[in-house]
Amino acid sequence: MNTNRQWLLARRPDGMVSRENFEYAETPIPEPGDGEVLVRNLFLSFDPTQRGWMVDRESYLPPVAIGAPMRAGSVGQVAQSNHPDFSPGDLVQTTGGWQDFVIAAPNQGPMGLSKVPQGVSPEMMLSVLGVTGLTAYFGLLDLGTPKAGETVLVSGAAGATGSVAGQIARIKGCRVVGIAGGPDKCAWLKNEAGFDEVIDYKSEDVGAAIAETCPKFDVFFDNVGGHILESALDHMNMKARIVLCGGISGYNATEPTPGPANLMNLITLRARMEGFIVLDYMAQAGEAVAELLGWIGSGDLKYQIDLQEGFDNIPDTLQRLFTGQNLGKQLLKIADPS
Repeated sequence: MNTNRQWLLARRPDGMVSRENFEYAETPIPEPGDGEVLVRNLFLSFDPTQRGWMVDRESYLPPVAIGAPMRAGSVGQVAQSNHPDFSPGDLVQTTGGWQDFVIAAPNQGPMGLSKVPQGVSPEMMLSVLGVTGLTAYFGLLDLGTPKAGETVLVSGAAGATGSVAGQIARIKGCRVVGIAGGPDKCAWLKNEAGFDEVIDYKSEDVGAAIAETCPKFDVFFDNVGGHILESALDHMNMKARIVLCGGISGYNATEPTPGPANLMNLITLRARMEGFIVLDYMAQAGEAVAELLGWIGSGDLKYQIDLQEGFDNIPDTLQRLFTGQNLGKQLLKIADPS
């Protein structure tokens, strides 16, 4: 390849993100400077938080600039190296963006640059062992602090983060109830991931179903927000912990999503509701990866990959997250390792 294909953010979305928010471009392949490497992206990660990065507002990361490549996690292969710890051919993880080539360094960008461990596939590195798996691990265990015998409710339970959070709760001896959309996702959670009960928000009254399956929960791992969060707050146990991981129900809204009307329940029940960003835990990522690998090896932790292919399909793949098409972690393959 002698050009760097890119998908640039062309305009900020108003409502549902679409292909029209991006434009295709070709630029020269960049040259790495001292201490940098040139990475050829092979796999891209797609996450709901990317929708927030497209909005021009203050957040935990600066918004993607108009005319810049869309930000995304990636696994790629070192094509050229000016860093002593990396050699051409190494598989690495970084924040590669929607492009074929990216300049990266260990202390540069949200994810820096790290080698993919021996025996770990790129798909695993971007899913169950990547940001989504780490988010589930630290969000549930550090903020949720589940104890054996407690009940854990998870929204967005069939997603890459929610499914891992629910399974970790099960591994820790909790009763787990998941909320997901559609019979296929609900069946996978019940039959493969080992959830005790599953609520299909597309065909059930969520509030009534929570009252039936877990009238009093101890931990709620919330990826959705909106009316599902409000429904859950009516069914807390004393000193319940609400882990605010995401709010995908409002990411494409044209008006601000109203907050729950029953927040006073937190006071009455002495409950705690707290948000977090997994980037705060990256110094501890090694311990989490080791434990996650152990659970995968023992068969206690299952995961799913929804793998799309082709550079031209990148913008449409992001939209899959918000239309419910993906089943498991959403990835896209650009190329095979050389």
